[in-house]
Amino acid sequence: MSHAQQAVPRRRSGDTTVVLVLGLAAMVVSMMQTLVVPILGIIQNDLKATTANVSWVATATLLSAAVFTPLFGRFGDQHGKKPTLVGVLLVMIAGSVLAATTTSLTWLIVGRVMQGAATAIFPLALSILREEIRPEKLHGAMALVSGTLAFGSGLALVGAGLLTRGSAPDYHRVFWLAVLLAVVALAGVLFIVPASRTKTGGRTDWLGALTLAALLVLFLLPISQGHQWGWTSGRTVGSFAGAVVMAVVWVVAERKVAEPMVDMKMFAHPPVLFTNLAGLMLGFAMFAQFIGVSYLVQMPEHVVGYGFGASVLEASVVYLLPTTLVSLVGAQVGGVLVRRLGARVTLAVGACFGVLGFTWLSAAHDTTASVIGAGMVIGLAISFGYAAMPALIVAGVPAHQTGIANGINSISRSVGSAIASAVITSLLASKTVPLPAGMPALPEESQFTLSFVIAGAAFFLVVVVAVLALKPDRAPVLKAAAETGATKGAEAELAAETV
Repeated sequence: MSHAQQAVPRRRSGDTTVVLVLGLAAMVVSMMQTLVVPILGIIQNDLKATTANVSWVATATLLSAAVFTPLFGRFGDQHGKKPTLVGVLLVMIAGSVLAATTTSLTWLIVGRVMQGAATAIFPLALSILREEIRPEKLHGAMALVSGTLAFGSGLALVGAGLLTRGSAPDYHRVFWLAVLLAVVALAGVLFIVPASRTKTGGRTDWLGALTLAALLVLFLLPISQGHQWGWTSGRTVGSFAGAVVMAVVWVVAERKVAEPMVDMKMFAHPPVLFTNLAGLMLGFAMFAQFIGVSYLVQMPEHVVGYGFGASVLEASVVYLLPTTLVSLVGAQVGGVLVRRLGARVTLAVGACFGVLGFTWLSAAHDTTASVIGAGMVIGLAISFGYAAMPALIVAGVPAHQTGIANGINSISRSVGSAIASAVITSLLASKTVPLPAGMPALPEESQFTLSFVIAGAAFFLVVVVAVLALKPDRAPVLKAAAETGATKGAEAELAAETV
């Protein structure tokens, strides 16, 4: 049976329930990335760890996600999305239980590695949506599931702050929250999500998986640890050099393997390539807003002359939660725009909102209302981008490559977030306010302004990509064709261009 024949789905009832379950699973994905950000200091104090060692609690998940996301995305395409999704959730639950019960930094990092596998849930969820949801509802469904990513990132910050408030904070509660949500998601997947019906089969490309994993680790490791190692140190420079070498090895290996994990033609296909570039910029801007605003509002105004002296909980609930709520609601609007105007236009409009939001934040971050208002505009931009990118990927690849293509797109956003973390952290540490001896170094206000300007520039690059690099969408063309009775001809033209 051909791929095209295998990809023809039998539409089922209960679309809404399936979408909600997959949205919950995707929310769990994004929570794993930001869950530990507010509690790294608590973990460091409780486990008597150094700053360099405790940073691995965050880095381990990033590296694990980079390794497992493309592997599981491809595995789901080959052997079934639902069983792969169930397996990933089980690994994530086991890792969360380990993190919630251990008092060893080593085992905590192992648990975080297992949690990182959860990132593969997102591309698997989008593959299931493409298989199960009616065409007229697909863009809205993908927008809802994608919107939960931004919502989950903010919810994790809020939840971590609430669960560790008080004079004796216990970080283990945060990981028990992850266990609870993952168990609920697993139950939903087991009982609601239909069994996979499209499987390409074939052998697992272990050589491609290993070389891609080595490439991503060598690239992301110095980005996440460069501020600790030193940006010109031998480890940092050597890792980047090794990443370049492994990139060449990976491309050569994938071009020679009969059934590659990543089809190089698909990887270099302009709609996929430029959507991944946009994903990298979007991931950068989103994380820059989370980190920048969180640090900014916690600055003690009586000491440095700016900031609001907010606690970690106040920073999450008062200043960041509105952004995440707008992202969740905006994802639905984004889905409508994708369906009516096309994903390319939606991405461009969202990126314009991002430029506006960061311009506002750069020029006026001296009042609570201004920081929250600008953050809400940025949240709208993020939700539009998250709604548009899956639609661009799905339109650019055949059905049997949906999982791996969205997996690579997820990695691009993770890489952008890692770069943002490194860039913003380095910027804030590079120029500090003169303070009396014994007080911790605090950044000058100009460094926050520069950080927001750079994030706005990232959104501007997304506008450029959407307007100049991506081709006009065919979705509105198909809609118009349907209204004139020429749907079959338009679909045939679209299919020919896509494959």
